[in-house]
Amino acid sequence: MESINPTLHTGALAALELALNQALQLDKPGIRKLAQLQGQVFRLDCTGPQLDIYLLPDADRIRLMGFWDGEVTTSIRGSASDFAELARTDDAAAALINGNIELQGDSAPLMELQKIIAGLELDWEAPLVDSLGDVTGHQLAEALRGVFSWGQQASASISRQLEEFIHEEARLSPPRQELEDFYQDVEQLGQRVDRLQARIRKLAASVRQVAG
Repeated sequence: MESINPTLHTGALAALELALNQALQLDKPGIRKLAQLQGQVFRLDCTGPQLDIYLLPDADRIRLMGFWDGEVTTSIRGSASDFAELARTDDAAAALINGNIELQGDSAPLMELQKIIAGLELDWEAPLVDSLGDVTGHQLAEALRGVFSWGQQASASISRQLEEFIHEEARLSPPRQELEDFYQDVEQLGQRVDRLQARIRKLAASVRQVAG
């Protein structure tokens, strides 16, 4: 798989971070929302061309890094063409669930970040093309547009459908009602065990009285 020269990688991220934060400074509501994501780490793993981007929201800016050694809140993985398909599809949730894109971690913070970035007037193409050349820069710009251009209403729908998919289809975590039923069953079992132990103690005391 094609990989990007580390020096060009660093230069591209620096140029993109500058453009991103310049656009963000013009969006005061977005900055306020961004502060709520401080401490989260998002990974965009582009497999073709090969490029890792870690997005770290701060109180009033977003840092972009090519390497991160700590925990990641949400990771999204796919090729540039996979991500670009998100920008063209009418059903982004279906594209995420049924396509080649892999999403790991908590989707809700990613959706919040997406809504913030989607509201910016940001030229993804210029900083990437200047740093990486026309072909690779265009591919990555298309990928980033795909990841961050679903729109606020689509994000809410995607978040809801992803949650339903995780609970109902992937069965990665049980639905809330299932959890509540399980906890209730455990509580009832505990109560029955307590009653049984009380009866055993009472029976044992009776046996000792008879034996005495």
